[in-house]
Amino acid sequence: MIGRLRGTLLEKQPPWLVVDVAGVGYELEASMTTLVALPVTGEVISLHTHLIVRDDAHLLYGFAREQERALFRALIKVNGVGPRLALAILSGMDEAAFQRCVLDDDVKSLMRLPGVGKKTAERLIIEMRDRFPHWEPVDDALAGLAATSTPARHDPLVDAEAALVSLGYKPVEAARMLAGLEGEGSTAAMIKAALSRRMAG
Repeated sequence: MIGRLRGTLLEKQPPWLVVDVAGVGYELEASMTTLVALPVTGEVISLHTHLIVRDDAHLLYGFAREQERALFRALIKVNGVGPRLALAILSGMDEAAFQRCVLDDDVKSLMRLPGVGKKTAERLIIEMRDRFPHWEPVDDALAGLAATSTPARHDPLVDAEAALVSLGYKPVEAARMLAGLEGEGSTAAMIKAALSRRMAG
């Protein structure tokens, strides 16, 4: 099991990133929350990781915070929730917001996440209620790191739309979520703003 990686951030194209560790490039998938928190490419980063081994692939997921990884691990134990949906949930809200939804029986807010219908939202509330690890408060300072995101080598808007589609949103819906956000700058910042707008209803 690979539990943590420390190395140089080589590439960052949501939802994927590549980290060079002693000459080996590890490709990881991460939530938009983690991607926004990362510095520019070329900087040294440290990520908590979770490895999923399948017959056809070894899939590595990276997390900026231990709390985020803990929630990911709890989510993929819920019936019907796989890694892709778990990342979509983590991209749409942080750990504290998700915990509030569960404890408040807030089905409506959970249904705003891609791939989460009423039955899945109700299942999440029932199965996750007693699974929350003991977390420290989410560090809001991570959000400030978004300003250091590396300029995209491609069209940030096109990359943001592709990333939202990869999370489970339909292309038309992704385009609507990004409307008017061109001035947000980086791809990751646009995605985060779009997800925040979506969760606000």
